[in-house]
Amino acid sequence: MSPIIDSLLDTDLYKFTMWQTMLHRHPQTQAEYRFVCRNRSAYPLAELLPEVERELDHLCTLTFRPDELQYLAGLRFMKSDFIDFLRIFRFQRPFITARAEGEALAIVARGPQVHVMAFEIFVLAIVNELYFRRYDRAAALTEGRRRLAAKLAVLENFALEAPLRHPFELFDFGVRRRFAGDWQREVVATLKRGAPGYFKGTSNVLLARELDLTPIGTMAHEYLQSYQALGVRLRDHQKAALEDWVQEYRGDLGIALTDVVGMQAFLADFDLYFAKLFDGLRHDSGDPVWWGELALAHYAKLRIDPHGKRLVFSDGLTLERAIALYRHFGARTQLGFGIGTHLTNDVGLDPINIVMKLTHCNDQPVAKLSDSPGKTLCEDQTFLAYLRQVFNLRN
Repeated sequence: MSPIIDSLLDTDLYKFTMWQTMLHRHPQTQAEYRFVCRNRSAYPLAELLPEVERELDHLCTLTFRPDELQYLAGLRFMKSDFIDFLRIFRFQRPFITARAEGEALAIVARGPQVHVMAFEIFVLAIVNELYFRRYDRAAALTEGRRRLAAKLAVLENFALEAPLRHPFELFDFGVRRRFAGDWQREVVATLKRGAPGYFKGTSNVLLARELDLTPIGTMAHEYLQSYQALGVRLRDHQKAALEDWVQEYRGDLGIALTDVVGMQAFLADFDLYFAKLFDGLRHDSGDPVWWGELALAHYAKLRIDPHGKRLVFSDGLTLERAIALYRHFGARTQLGFGIGTHLTNDVGLDPINIVMKLTHCNDQPVAKLSDSPGKTLCEDQTFLAYLRQVFNLRN
């Protein structure tokens, strides 16, 4: 069977945008990333270990091909020295280890951050696809195509409604938890063909290139988390991260992620300066209506016209939930909806809830204090308590 990953473009755009920023701003940073299955008691992933090892071995043989580098260089926010770095880049096998811990699968990437941060999406795609190979592929694809056709029918019915002030825009965010790589390609191609008025892009850089779509993405939690250990006051780490982003991209990639220490703590740092410089905000935890109302109230307090800003929703969305959020906010601000699992792994099988998150930078713990308590991540409870105290958080 062919390898799961055969191109280093087969990952999320925000891995490249964060990668470039860290290479330019903090290239000396050491980091550790750990794989976690949040519902692991139901899924004995340790049995996948030999196959995971083979896939990681193959991943570490890959390099960026000249045509792939040419595509990346054509994105106006990618800089020539970063492309030169990618030209000589290769994953180093000693920087990632996998082992069984009982029935659980433990995967750790540890080393210079600019050499290990890109492992994340590939590891998640590998584990997911290996896991679902145990099921009847033909039956899953039959069910997946039926459900995909139903989604297109939902969009056809939705098109009959009178549009609100701002358009409904849908993106694929499904690399990390997809059923399989070829299925993601089929889903994205089908949406491009069947719903061109709504479907506007994908986070998968490889598919964006192959299908002539816009690659979508800015930053993830790891970017802001890293600044908890990069020499600034802990209370100021969000502002430092946002400032470096502004200086790196100077108007491009202007959607900021809000829930590394929770929305309310984020807004306390997102002052008039940042609110004017960033195009909008991304939701990834907590009640989305509550979050959106907070965002719009914040813009109103700063006397910023919300019609010039964008709210992007990306937390476990279904198409139906995205449409409901559009009906609630679509007359008041620009919107975007990034759907992952419910596009690329909606085939009648229960998805596994897997992540690979940054746990340490420069031998110091880092944390994510999510607006959804089940998404909070930190291995050091003392640091977690200190972070809550610094930001006056009770969750």
